[in-house]
Amino acid sequence: MNEHNQSAAFDASAAIPRHVAIIMDGNGRWAAQRHLPRVEGHRAGIDSVRDVVETSARLGIDVLTLYAFSVENWKRPQSEVTTLMGLLKRYLRIELDTLLRNNIRFQVIGRMGELPPDVQEELCRGIERTKGGTGLLFNIALNYGGRAEIVEAAKRLLSAQVRPDELDEQRFAGFLYTAGQPDPDLLIRTSGEMRISNFLLWQIAYAEIWVTDTLWPDFRMRHLLEAIVAYQKRDRRYGGIKPARTGPVGNVALSAK
Repeated sequence: MNEHNQSAAFDASAAIPRHVAIIMDGNGRWAAQRHLPRVEGHRAGIDSVRDVVETSARLGIDVLTLYAFSVENWKRPQSEVTTLMGLLKRYLRIELDTLLRNNIRFQVIGRMGELPPDVQEELCRGIERTKGGTGLLFNIALNYGGRAEIVEAAKRLLSAQVRPDELDEQRFAGFLYTAGQPDPDLLIRTSGEMRISNFLLWQIAYAEIWVTDTLWPDFRMRHLLEAIVAYQKRDRRYGGIKPARTGPVGNVALSAK
């Protein structure tokens, strides 16, 4: 479906996911297909981040979470990690005015304290400058792991001396990085991989999952709209069932084959 037809299929009056989470995958493959160094794929992916953030804000999505750097990504070559951190700093410097202009609040989820000091400084600046935003909440998952988040939440819970009889799912969720935010309604993964890669393991319990073969540097507004159109067609029951229709069904012809 081309961009015009996909935009036409999008129904702004239908349900819009409150929280969209995206696993941004395929930067390395994008670069390899063009016989470029892997870091060029990461650089190209910045344009996709910009487009998706601004589109999400215009659509009225409440929360957007992008998986940028996992706790496992430290295993990559040091040169690639250094480039990724530099690109993150550059993005924040260039896009800060755009975030402010679009009333977007920026936040980091993950072990930010383990990132390089200069990166932490830039992140804290972005968080502080945008803290008054009342539109889209833009989470970047950095040095993030879903299992690590759950373990850290359990440690904070124990430190708070929460008694077993006081603990339920809602209370536990209050100790996660995403405390106070709605859980993702829609999880998008680019590059066609069928896995969730340790991302928001607690929060995506009832998320609709949409996978595209499109590599992240090629992902644009039309792909986000395509994902939301698919989401709008899903029958979300949260483990229940919808009441069966009552009354005459009409003539139905059955045949055994």
